[in-house]
Amino acid sequence: MSLKGPAKAGVEQMGLTQGMVVEELGWDDDVDEDFRQALMALIDADLVEEWPQGVDAVLLWVRSDDGDVVDLLTDALVDLSPRGVVWLLTPKIGRPGFIVQAELNEAAIAAGLVLTSSVNVSAAWSAHKLVRSKGGPIR
Repeated sequence: MSLKGPAKAGVEQMGLTQGMVVEELGWDDDVDEDFRQALMALIDADLVEEWPQGVDAVLLWVRSDDGDVVDLLTDALVDLSPRGVVWLLTPKIGRPGFIVQAELNEAAIAAGLVLTSSVNVSAAWSAHKLVRSKGGPIR
């Protein structure tokens, strides 16, 4: 299946490839379904909710009222392979559920992650790439 529409550019910038196992957490009825469909087309598989072995990436949808971002990021690490990445998806500025960048940075550091880049994946959502810190979590 080829990628089409506005979600294509965002998905392609995420660096995910066919055959990767991607776990999805925080799904709700406000997520961007076109983006999800484009992502599944790219990896040629469904998104999983849990996986017995390490996943290549975690797609974590988070809004300001979903709870402590540090806890959500820590939960995202449970099934992540040692070299896997977390893609934290948050509503864009001005959208309901928006989270300020400083809070995302602080939460990433506290969870032992480093924010490396951000990508606009749809009109309403941004994706932030997080990788494990070589130093581990700061608690």
